[in-house]
Amino acid sequence: MKFKNSLISLGILTLSFAIATTFTSSITTKGYSETYPAVVCPPTLPGLSSAISLSSKKTTYQLLSNRSSHTVAFKVLRFPVIRDPLVITSGSATSVDWQSRSGSWAGGVICSGPATSQWFVGGRSDITSRGRLIVVNSGLSNAIVDIQAFSENGKQPIKSLNIKSKSYLSLSLDTLATGDRDLVVHVAPRSGRINAFMIDEQGSGLKALGGDLVNPIINASKVLMIPAIPNQITKGKNKSVSTHTLRIMTTSESGASFTAEVLSSDGRFVPVGFSSHQLSAGKVMELSLAPKIAASVFALRITSDQPIVASVSSTVNTKTHKDFVWSTPVQALGPMKIAITGLMPVIVFAGDAIAVKIEVTLINGKTVRSTIRGSDIAIWRAPQLARSLTIMQASKDSFASALVASDNGYGYFPITPGSTLTKVEIPHSNIRVLNP
Repeated sequence: MKFKNSLISLGILTLSFAIATTFTSSITTKGYSETYPAVVCPPTLPGLSSAISLSSKKTTYQLLSNRSSHTVAFKVLRFPVIRDPLVITSGSATSVDWQSRSGSWAGGVICSGPATSQWFVGGRSDITSRGRLIVVNSGLSNAIVDIQAFSENGKQPIKSLNIKSKSYLSLSLDTLATGDRDLVVHVAPRSGRINAFMIDEQGSGLKALGGDLVNPIINASKVLMIPAIPNQITKGKNKSVSTHTLRIMTTSESGASFTAEVLSSDGRFVPVGFSSHQLSAGKVMELSLAPKIAASVFALRITSDQPIVASVSSTVNTKTHKDFVWSTPVQALGPMKIAITGLMPVIVFAGDAIAVKIEVTLINGKTVRSTIRGSDIAIWRAPQLARSLTIMQASKDSFASALVASDNGYGYFPITPGSTLTKVEIPHSNIRVLNP
């Protein structure tokens, strides 16, 4: 009898332990919430005009200076920005901000989420510079941001900025490396919800020399792809060809060796002087790039033995004046959606074997699907009434950027997500809190 009672007691104890374990594990199961962080569009500085392309009229926003969490719907597909930056809740869709100065220049930049690092390869700090670096703190607490500039003369002293919550600062580029010509700027926040934007505008006296928005590079890399570099060729008596300049720098402390390869409809090749070219640590280098091709656009792939940042500036002609464009590297394509209302861009795809399935949504809500195929480079022009472009599927290591011609100037923006899906753990109660 005693033995039987012992078995019963042991069974009850085992069952109690199993129930307790099951109960405990069920109440400590972790849950996650997935969201797209709000993105920031740059302010409109005095003398400029700006408009944001949107994929839906239901997209909501608030002015940066608004201290509350209240947002309102745009109710339009293209929204003019009068002055202050906008904080946009656009979900998975990326919005594009198009800025211009009448009769002088135009350029595009994507509205993006907060970044822990941004590299800007563009702008000048000499007597022709009228450019600005804009640093936005969209968070509810004050921020500290380090600005590290580099030039052809090497690393410059760090500038540390204190930026109040829900505000922005605008710095003149000629204060970052006074008198120097070739700028690379690294923006690294120590705290705060930070976005930075660069406007490269140049002039001589009263004469405007063009301008552009310089899109940022998030991280230095050993392989960079710049998919869309405009190569205008004019015919007739005043025949001319676009001039191009590669600006490049290694972030390594020991220098680097790089090779640049041109990809175009005329073939793939390494230009003379661009094979195993040496870079000194901390110094910005510029090289003239003049590929002998008839194509109206080309891509540039740069490979290096150390991490690098780079971009290409190109002279372009509009109906009335000259302008210039900064073409920057992009990350490989993946599923995403980008708003292109009112822009009618030419999308340039680059890669060894391009196979990209896209869906275009028109302003009237209708959709059109197609597949872009090619080798090295492929060009697709968006319909006039296009509202958004969705990348549904892309082959490995395919890249894309957009070129836009307008009355005021010529611009570029990358086809890349402005905001990525983030996962946040949802807290759950735990019985151990009550029974330590």
